[in-house]
Amino acid sequence: MTLRLPAHLSIRNGHLATGTHDLVDLAARYGTPLYVINEDHIVSNFERFQSALSAYYPGVQILYAAKANGNLAVLRALARKGAGADVFSAGELTLALRAGMKPERLLFNGTSKSTDDLRLAVETGVRVSIDSIDELNQLSKIASEAKKTVPIAFRVNPALEVPTHPKIATGLATTKFGIPAGEIIAAYTAARDAPYVIPVGMHCHIGSQILDVEPFARAAAVMADLAGEITALGVTLEFIDLGGGLGVPYHRETDVAPTPEEYAAAVMPVFVEGMKKHGISPQLWVEPGRWLLAESTVLLTRVNSVKRAFKTFANVDAGFNLLLRPAMYDSWHEVIMANKADQPGEEKVTVAGPICETGDIIAEDRLLPKPVAGDLIAILDTGAYGYAMASQYNGRPRSPEVLVKGDNAELVRRGETIDDLCSTMLTPSWQQE
Repeated sequence: MTLRLPAHLSIRNGHLATGTHDLVDLAARYGTPLYVINEDHIVSNFERFQSALSAYYPGVQILYAAKANGNLAVLRALARKGAGADVFSAGELTLALRAGMKPERLLFNGTSKSTDDLRLAVETGVRVSIDSIDELNQLSKIASEAKKTVPIAFRVNPALEVPTHPKIATGLATTKFGIPAGEIIAAYTAARDAPYVIPVGMHCHIGSQILDVEPFARAAAVMADLAGEITALGVTLEFIDLGGGLGVPYHRETDVAPTPEEYAAAVMPVFVEGMKKHGISPQLWVEPGRWLLAESTVLLTRVNSVKRAFKTFANVDAGFNLLLRPAMYDSWHEVIMANKADQPGEEKVTVAGPICETGDIIAEDRLLPKPVAGDLIAILDTGAYGYAMASQYNGRPRSPEVLVKGDNAELVRRGETIDDLCSTMLTPSWQQE
């Protein structure tokens, strides 16, 4: 059976290619491990998502979930298309601004912002998604001291069960995220009366990698009903943010993942009807991350050795230091022998990384061409939560990233060196000679 590839991937002259670029050639040029990102694919996905939602409602703003991939080149490509961003830290906020995203299109999210985080939000003029009354009081104090008005939203916990991994289900009643829907009116009342704070939005996010549109429609219904109650308080909602979470087909032969058009057909009528019912017309904000980025990228990894023991292991130079998802979530990623992409599978192979952990397995028992040292394996759908979750565990420098667009291919993050591992380390005085 031929594997169903993302639109930007193809097989040419026996090699796997992204756009017009032979991935074997890119690995030879830049070394491995290597992340290769296709900008054209990201931009096409963004335009498709925007078009699907805008067909139902004019005021749509896409906020890219910057946590998925924080490379400045990715952020810049999306900023040029008009994207904002959902940011979860001072670092992500600063990167989004440096990429050219407008402050009014950024939402500073998170359950545990420090006072420095809140001061940065006040200074930059971004909107803040408030996660607790305690955080509201702290922000109000900081804004009062700065004599600057801060636009805020509250993150609503809609207490919805969703079909996804429990570690990425963020709208459950038991999670750390958001204010319970039953307490949200009191929160807006407190914000309405607080100095230098103006409630202008409402925010929720129910989870990630969701392959069913029905939970999103339920969340939209909850938010629409709450919008009516909040409007009755005298609060003018400028935006309602429904979050992200639309999944992708990691199991490329079996997963059925909703399209943006299917998402829009389920969610937008509920949202539009709710806005009409309450006589309001706020902007609709959404936060796709994985859907925009995952398929755009492959992680290229070289086979160091092959061991035939209990099973056949292809020992490669990328492990969970560069792609944590399989070890953390038991996630599936398709793998292809990039230099033998047109050859049939003939041996069950387990792709194992170089980390000193039994769980450092990228892919288990995959039917691949018979591997030998030097072969190049492409790990698919690694654009979201790939490099973004990478580490220097086992003293391994993180890999370079290459961006391709049309016939162009350039380094957008150099690979780290051994010196980089030590660059933030200091020698205590008693060890100095």
